[in-house]
Amino acid sequence: MSRPKRPATPAKPTPPVAPARRRILVVDDHPMTRGGVVFLLSRQSDLVVCGEAGNPAEALTALHQSLPDLLLTDLTMPGRSGVEFVKDVAAMFPGLNILVVSMHDEAIYAERALRAGARGYIMKEAGGERLLTAIRRVLSGQVYLSETMSAKILDQLTNRHPRGSHSPIEKLSDREFEVFQLIGRGHSTRAIAEQLHLSSKTVDVHRAHIKEKLELEDATALVRHAIRWVESQGAAD
Repeated sequence: MSRPKRPATPAKPTPPVAPARRRILVVDDHPMTRGGVVFLLSRQSDLVVCGEAGNPAEALTALHQSLPDLLLTDLTMPGRSGVEFVKDVAAMFPGLNILVVSMHDEAIYAERALRAGARGYIMKEAGGERLLTAIRRVLSGQVYLSETMSAKILDQLTNRHPRGSHSPIEKLSDREFEVFQLIGRGHSTRAIAEQLHLSSKTVDVHRAHIKEKLELEDATALVRHAIRWVESQGAAD
């Protein structure tokens, strides 16, 4: 007599595989600020910090070692202009998501950062929740800007407001803007030339263009205006 067949044991359902956490490299020259961002990100189930850096040179090394999904970077750091740093990263790591987090006025810096290769710009005062929103939006392939900045850029694209109509500073090219900031921080022509790897003659040409675009009478007026502007931005440190 044949034995009765045992009922087939139902197959155990395969547990769903958790999506990989997106890797983020955090770059900021202020350790306390950087630590706060790292702590915030470490509490997210879909994000993980894969490295930290305090300046552009450290950041480039970390980028090669950690291969993040997103670079979260400040703009004002020692050793390299933030906008130029973004340009370098965008050229060296095509396709890398870059989100700029800065204390500086987005009306002056956001568009420059986007032109350099960033996918988003958020001011530090926006807070943690908005920062997380910005990170996830950029990681999803979108661009992140505040509503105010988005409206401004759309106005420019539709020619409702001519570009540069809000601030004379916007008339400056990225290099002129970099020279202008260094003038405002008290650097001489020779010091600016050394830091930017330019000739003193080239720096003098930039200074002349800046004076013309900002309608300043002479070198003294340029220095005075640059110092006041840098102080107003809190960028003199």
